[in-house]
Amino acid sequence: MVKPNQPNSRIGRGYRVGRLGLSLAGSYLGYQLQNLLLGSDSREERRRTLHRRVSRRVREELESLKGPFMKLGQLLSTQSQALPDDVLEELAKLQMKAPGMHPTLARAQFKASFGKYPEEAFTEFDPEPFAAASLGQVHCAVTKQGARVAVKIQYPAIRTAIENDFKLLKSAAIPGRVTGYFPVAILEEAQRGFLEETDYLNEGRNIDFLREQLARFQFLTIPNVHWDLTTDRVLTMSFLQGTTIRDFLARKPSQAVRNLIGFRLLQIYQYQLHFVHAIHADPHPGNYLFQDDGSIGLVDFGCVKRLSPDIPELARALLERAWLQGDRQVSRILRLIWGPGDYAKNPKAHRMLETITDFYNTVFPPPESNCPVVDFGSPRVLNSLTLNMQKAVRHKLANAEFAFSTRAELGLYNLLHQLAAKVDTADVLQTLDLFGDSKHPDATTPATARSKQRPAPV
Repeated sequence: MVKPNQPNSRIGRGYRVGRLGLSLAGSYLGYQLQNLLLGSDSREERRRTLHRRVSRRVREELESLKGPFMKLGQLLSTQSQALPDDVLEELAKLQMKAPGMHPTLARAQFKASFGKYPEEAFTEFDPEPFAAASLGQVHCAVTKQGARVAVKIQYPAIRTAIENDFKLLKSAAIPGRVTGYFPVAILEEAQRGFLEETDYLNEGRNIDFLREQLARFQFLTIPNVHWDLTTDRVLTMSFLQGTTIRDFLARKPSQAVRNLIGFRLLQIYQYQLHFVHAIHADPHPGNYLFQDDGSIGLVDFGCVKRLSPDIPELARALLERAWLQGDRQVSRILRLIWGPGDYAKNPKAHRMLETITDFYNTVFPPPESNCPVVDFGSPRVLNSLTLNMQKAVRHKLANAEFAFSTRAELGLYNLLHQLAAKVDTADVLQTLDLFGDSKHPDATTPATARSKQRPAPV
């Protein structure tokens, strides 16, 4: 018989999630009673205390559960436009450092997968992980050849935990599935992606693929895979230099450096979308490493989403503002967004398209605006993207294929927002020569760095 104290069973994980929900409900009920009985004095302090206590409780439970629930917490930690600062600060701890396995268990996991203990495979191996995330933890090591590497070891039974979590989520989402607000196809696409991340051989292939595809960007570093030290549950990569965005911003980099990094992040994403037709789709802040010269390191390639031709075609149509070219182009865009169906006569689809085009006009201002520099430090971009997502759910117009690309886009714009980067987005598109009209000799450098004729945005 399965008991609630068996942590990776469906019942055990469901019990813990349910217990967390009851605990949070009790906390908020107590808060409301305090407000009723104690009046308005110190109400703001009570609210902040509640947020800190509740968010800490949520963070600790999600860290312990790991898997999809921890990834959900990581996603929530990027919602700077929707959650209080106290909550965001606590959830941000999920981005890099969760409780890891005991060194003895990590050692056993390595041997079970690789056939040797870490100290037999490496000259040096740090038993304490320097990063622990939702599916595995990462250790520093030195190979027999003297190379410094990062060794990712998967948590035990994490695949079973993911399968059980999605059974729970599918059960919890039954009302949304019945009403059409939450199609089961979205959950199935998410489950497929998460399970794919548990195969470290596949992640190694993703690393090799994107390193080759993005080789033109000399400012970008992607690790090399040590295949002789890699299995389906152990991944050994070259060690990358750099700091996560939180530590990077703590050093107070100049606005010019933040603008440069913002330019490059947007450039990398657009290049993947339009030319690679695959995107690094797990862009939480812990997966980017920054250096003072604007160099970027990219890690964690478990989720690389291969795109159908419709998504790059849609992105290009929106950049070209094809909706201004008549009803035929409007119908084409609607089909690319939601697939086959008579959306041309659907007023909800047209209202949704208006929201999408507003978003694109915000991120890529039209030429007539004479204002190509977008201030991503303003909440306007994130608010517009969130409005898109809310309207898609409200109008029952969700498309499963966009589950991971939307996640990637949301993560990208959150990074740009944290950087408070100011980016000439028209110049980003020109450097990539999307429309065959680039006159730039260096297609990876912003115009402000190529010429002194125009001052950098500040």
